[in-house]
Amino acid sequence: MRPLTFRKLFFQCFILAVILFFVVILALKFGAVPVSLYALGRDLLRVLLGQSSQISSDYGLIIQNIRFPRIILAVIVGASLSVAGTSFQALLRNPLADPYVLGVSYGAAVAAVLGLVAEPHLALPPALAALFTPLCAFIGAAATITAVYFLGRRQGQIESNTLLLGGVITGYFLSAIIVFLLSTVNSSNTRGMVFWLMGNLSTSFQKSVYWFLAAGFLLATGVIYASANDLNILLSGEKEAMHLGVDVRRVRFVVYVAASLLTGLAVSVSGAIGYVGLIVPHIIRLIFGSDHRTLLPTSALGGAIAMVIADTLARIVVAPNELPVGAVTAVVGAPLFIYLLRRRLA
Repeated sequence: MRPLTFRKLFFQCFILAVILFFVVILALKFGAVPVSLYALGRDLLRVLLGQSSQISSDYGLIIQNIRFPRIILAVIVGASLSVAGTSFQALLRNPLADPYVLGVSYGAAVAAVLGLVAEPHLALPPALAALFTPLCAFIGAAATITAVYFLGRRQGQIESNTLLLGGVITGYFLSAIIVFLLSTVNSSNTRGMVFWLMGNLSTSFQKSVYWFLAAGFLLATGVIYASANDLNILLSGEKEAMHLGVDVRRVRFVVYVAASLLTGLAVSVSGAIGYVGLIVPHIIRLIFGSDHRTLLPTSALGGAIAMVIADTLARIVVAPNELPVGAVTAVVGAPLFIYLLRRRLA
């Protein structure tokens, strides 16, 4: 493995950060109500200078109160799913693994729906109520990945193909539970829950939720990145990694928990968005290589770019209506998943 220099990592991340910046600008500009670049630049400059009170036009309000929070949410969700997908692929040594395929997204979604149904009856304080659904989603994600993990073990070793099959079956079972739950809740809430489960970034949250999501992402990603060298060694197999001094059980536990946290946070605010954790790490791996010291940060940026683009398309394809962002990622992701599956089986 070639030595990684800070200059090389910075250059790779800088390129993706520049692309993300321009994608964000385009996402702010395009929508049901198009905004001129001049008005966009003027309003952004006022925000940077702390003069938000001077933004009184309808265009400024659309940018500040609707599109910008939605873009921030897309960045966090896309980065979280991509890092989680990269982590699962490393642990399972299979490029077809991701939170959606392994059923983790469905597990988080089931727990999130249960949380949404139970929250009005619990009389929680406002501070805890804002974090209740993400906490439920995390518990659901952790429980699902634990169950799938034990399904894929044989004689103390993980069988990648068996685990993937177990994840698919678990996902089908959990999706049936979601349908059952939706059929038993108040009909006035059903449509909103269905739209949310298909992937929806239009929900607005308090600023404290965005800070919580950002803190959770940075914490979980930092924990996973601290194990980047161990993940590189694990690519050669668990037994070989143990012979090289890697504490496989500790790495497996830490990365699984952190990746489940990322999945739970993403699903709790956006629903079950598929294929981002599968497609983005694979593309980034083809471009920048399989060194996880590079792959993890670049996958985070790549996932943010992909999610912002997908959400922008969801807003403008059938404007003034919008598509679930999960439908957009599936249109691109499903054919690519079939291609990757055939390529792996060939």
